[in-house]
Amino acid sequence: MTLSTTRRPRRVAAAMVATVLCVGLSACADDSDDPIADSSDSSPSTSGSASPDSADSGTKLSGTLSGVGASSQGSAMEAWIAAFNEKYPDATINYEPTGSGAGREQFAAGAVKFAGSDAALSEEETTKAKSVCGDIVQVPLYVSPIAIAFNLPGITSLQLKAETIAKIFDGKITSWDDEAIKADNPDADLPGSDITPVHRSDKSGTTENFTDYLKGAAADSWSYDVSGDWPASGGEAAQGTSGVIAAIKSAEGGIGYADASQASGLGLVKVGVGSAFVEPSADAAAKILASSERAAGQGDASYAYELDRKTEDSGTYPVVLVTYSLACTQYASQGDVDLVKAFLSFIVSEEGQQIAEENAGSAPLSAEERDLFQAAIDKISLKS
Repeated sequence: MTLSTTRRPRRVAAAMVATVLCVGLSACADDSDDPIADSSDSSPSTSGSASPDSADSGTKLSGTLSGVGASSQGSAMEAWIAAFNEKYPDATINYEPTGSGAGREQFAAGAVKFAGSDAALSEEETTKAKSVCGDIVQVPLYVSPIAIAFNLPGITSLQLKAETIAKIFDGKITSWDDEAIKADNPDADLPGSDITPVHRSDKSGTTENFTDYLKGAAADSWSYDVSGDWPASGGEAAQGTSGVIAAIKSAEGGIGYADASQASGLGLVKVGVGSAFVEPSADAAAKILASSERAAGQGDASYAYELDRKTEDSGTYPVVLVTYSLACTQYASQGDVDLVKAFLSFIVSEEGQQIAEENAGSAPLSAEERDLFQAAIDKISLKS
């Protein structure tokens, strides 16, 4: 089941977003307690059940729900919050986009009631989180291409093979007129200027997905392990998605990686896939998900996937991130149960997925995937 609402174009008004999106931890301080703890200051109050069709059943949601995590889904989260606030004006959703690492850490510690992460919980994180809130809901509700973006005046697109990308970010290719770059871009007027690779300074799910791509698609040219912390030396480091984009824009010759929704105004790399080159797009990103397998050893409400980075399927873009929404299966307050279920059900609904596509360029989930993940969300219940 999905949230039933009238479909209409979405525009995120800054004034509305400012009222519901946390900018700093201090803005969320009143809701930073244990996600299963019953708090008279922060637990939402509801009447009835906030199931996906609650908008038609007269349910009234109110209260505050705070989360933290992946900055990659920032544009989508702003749009989701604004639309949800239209539906439930007495309910406030706060989300602080400080990064996936912070999201997993605070969720596992019981500091927030939900989180966003560009990488699945580790075994250690899962064990810690289960001690706080029972089993874990872990569902991939935001899927987006990672853009490899660059700043070269007069050039808006380049074609790069995985091996070339790996060597650029490892500091082995240092000039834009390197023979490897020229070979795949014979018509480009490439300068002889230095390349400035930009990476995340903070622990990041985007970094983990990007290094997973490099390790999977260019193993002979990338010797580092997959990691949320940037593993190579050199280059320029920047905090968060916005920091990476700002650093690329400020440095002619810069190149970095970031969620595609944040890369407007920069040149974009078409990635080598088989004998072709594929640009980052929602449709191309969605194709890799269809061939990916669910990771083994998970709970009934957890859906982490192994992504096929080596694909040679036509039109598939393998440099993608999957942002997981994390929640508890048990909360001590019925208000928390209702509000978490309502918000995640709205995100996974057809309308919620369309909103993310329109505002952030993400790949909408299929009907089958929406049903599967909704069933996991429906497992959220009151702690006995």
